[in-house]
Amino acid sequence: MNDKVFAQQFAHELDMETPSTLKCLERIPPELYSYKPHERSMEMGYLTLLVAEIPLWIALIIEQGEIDFATYQHREAKTTQQIVDHFHDNIAKAKNALSYVEDGLLEQPFYLKRSGEILLQSTKREQIESTINHMVHHRGQLTVYMRLNNIDVPSIYGPSADDRSYGGAQTS
Repeated sequence: MNDKVFAQQFAHELDMETPSTLKCLERIPPELYSYKPHERSMEMGYLTLLVAEIPLWIALIIEQGEIDFATYQHREAKTTQQIVDHFHDNIAKAKNALSYVEDGLLEQPFYLKRSGEILLQSTKREQIESTINHMVHHRGQLTVYMRLNNIDVPSIYGPSADDRSYGGAQTS
């Protein structure tokens, strides 16, 4: 599949995951940002921010060809609305970057670094392919944190114990 078609299809897949992700992000109250279900777990606020930021990675992969953990700036979000707005901004940046993909661009190298040291090298395409899976993985973690804090878990791919809807239809 050529890069332009891949980018268009990937943008569509991103569109398909956006509503469910928003339903989760909108429910996380700032007073629970420091919650951790286990000492080795991420704090809920960091996990929420991570889910909101992963779409930004797509733009960085395409436009910069690298992410360096030493210089990557996480946005500081103190309210639920700031997280939601950040997610919307990052989705827009990802879709914009995907709209400018030309054939051959995604075969260029991508580097994941820490203080300039290369931790991982792959093609831009390989890294973009994993971003939605990465977001969905962390969104799944977030739903576990939600359940442990009695926050209603939304319907994502089908009904949940808290939200019986499925694709807009109600089930009994």
